[in-house]
Amino acid sequence: MNKVAELFQETLGLAPETQSKIIYSLVIIVVLGLVRFSILKLVWNFTVEPKTRYTWKRSTSFVIGFISILLILGVWISAIRNFGAFLGLLTAGVAIALKDPLTNIAGWIFILVRTPFSLGDRIQIGEHSGDVIDIRLFQFSLLEIGNWVNADQSTGRIIHIPNGKVFTEPQANYSAGFQFIWNEMKVLLTFESNWKKAKDLLQKLIIEYAGATSESAEKKMQDASKKYMIFYQYLTPIVYTKVEDSGVLLTLRYICDPRKRRSSENDIWEKVLDLFEANNDMEFAYPTLRYYKQGEDAQNS
Repeated sequence: MNKVAELFQETLGLAPETQSKIIYSLVIIVVLGLVRFSILKLVWNFTVEPKTRYTWKRSTSFVIGFISILLILGVWISAIRNFGAFLGLLTAGVAIALKDPLTNIAGWIFILVRTPFSLGDRIQIGEHSGDVIDIRLFQFSLLEIGNWVNADQSTGRIIHIPNGKVFTEPQANYSAGFQFIWNEMKVLLTFESNWKKAKDLLQKLIIEYAGATSESAEKKMQDASKKYMIFYQYLTPIVYTKVEDSGVLLTLRYICDPRKRRSSENDIWEKVLDLFEANNDMEFAYPTLRYYKQGEDAQNS
């Protein structure tokens, strides 16, 4: 250590106290760098999942960096006995001046500890929906779905949301817990149609299409009920009946993967169209206008 100090003094002409601080700072950086390298080496040896590796790499970078800053500050502050008071004043000033960034850091810690969502989850926070593709110290990023695109499909835009929003905005997670969503499709028939026959055929169709998904959902629900108070009495697809102004409304309700909602609707609608084409006593209802003549024209017609 003395030789290193002498070398610094000869080459740079620095005071002994400054030399010591530089040396200690370099030691702190090297040691903590080796600690980070060792942790990541262990993680890489025990897991091959990209999501887990990414989380560990990001977390260790932030933690090691924060510890390095604190230790180096301790080395360079000459009045080390007053470091606690200095740190208190510094923290108070920073808290006032950097309220939003600190809130975002607290949000990042909340996301990592409480995990309301994680990488790969499909979520909605406030008015924004999308797949979580990145979680950083100050913000997380979503690959947007919905907006001008129907049925929760991707728009191609990336939305960056401050982490502090997790404290002020409600969050909905499509992926965590139950991992399925209920989807509904409305089929409107004319009053003249054989609606009972249509309901029976649609019930058979939806059970044939989504019955296997419902069985898988029951197993997922049992796992989710261990963590959340989730309980559905029935998960089988069903068709509901309702009378509207312009016809009989049959609503198909079924379980589906949130990322396959549009494709499932496409498949079911094609089957429904084939079904109606094959049955002449079933017709779709649609808006119509009727015109009535008055006076002599109406009597003569």
